[in-house]
Amino acid sequence: METFKDILRLTRWSNLLFLGALVWVMEKWVATPILDHAAFGEQLPGYLLVLTALAIVLIAAGGYVINDYFDLKIDRINRPDSVIVGQSISKPTAMRLSVGLSAAGVVCGIICAILLRSMTIGIIYAIVPGLLWFYSASYKRLLLIGNLTIALLAALTPMMVAMTNVALLQVRYAAILPYTTLEHELYGWLGGFALFAFLLTWIREIIKDMQDQMGDREFECHTLPIVWGERWTKIIVTGLVVLTIAIIGHLWYYILPFPTGWMSLSTRYIALGIVTPLIGVIGLLWSAKIPSDYKTCQQLVKFTMLLGMLYSICILRGF
Repeated sequence: METFKDILRLTRWSNLLFLGALVWVMEKWVATPILDHAAFGEQLPGYLLVLTALAIVLIAAGGYVINDYFDLKIDRINRPDSVIVGQSISKPTAMRLSVGLSAAGVVCGIICAILLRSMTIGIIYAIVPGLLWFYSASYKRLLLIGNLTIALLAALTPMMVAMTNVALLQVRYAAILPYTTLEHELYGWLGGFALFAFLLTWIREIIKDMQDQMGDREFECHTLPIVWGERWTKIIVTGLVVLTIAIIGHLWYYILPFPTGWMSLSTRYIALGIVTPLIGVIGLLWSAKIPSDYKTCQQLVKFTMLLGMLYSICILRGF
């Protein structure tokens, strides 16, 4: 029983739950209302939605395990109380678990690709575990490359929902699809959520590097705070947060089809649920001095990401 609990901790079960919920939310609260509005109706069968979620969750779980496998020595310095690999779960077992989870995820993804007749989707599912492997083994220790890799992979989840729906539409409505704006709308809306996930994940990963400086310095990692120092790293993160707020403001004013009056649900949600916490991130970041401060800051970023994804309820309600 204890080993099972350790496996759940090792695979970051709460993050996996978030990923699975994100796939469901993007499908039911974003893609489906767009399809309904275009009079196509919901396209994705339940089994394909489950396979898509399983592929993403299993590949992510394998990535978390291999990350802890390669980070064992660093984690013994940064977070000695939470080390699992090499303690309750041996390194060979962790390696087998990572390979097994990743392989199961790839199989689910390949099945999806075959059913959708999409080679592109199959290739994506096949290469993501390799990216996660190289990230854990090498990329995460390189300046910016590791942060950007994880940010891109985070953005991939909403985009996979878009690609899956578009592939299914191309199978069913190949003759009329080019005469509609449906592909543009699906990629536009889900791409917006993907951009939000990309930016906030990038911000969170840089803050996490600031939290883990002690162990990273010991093993000569070339992360942003080590190469450029804490002050410049805080300036860069602040710039990314301001950029995120600016993009949100631009989309709200120029692109979103909802009422943009100050009392509309869309405006209040963006102002209170997304922009306000992001401003709070800046405040927490500049007051942070010790690892626990940076941990609180990155947790607020993670919470803001959750609130941002839940903005999709505005699409479902249409305002």
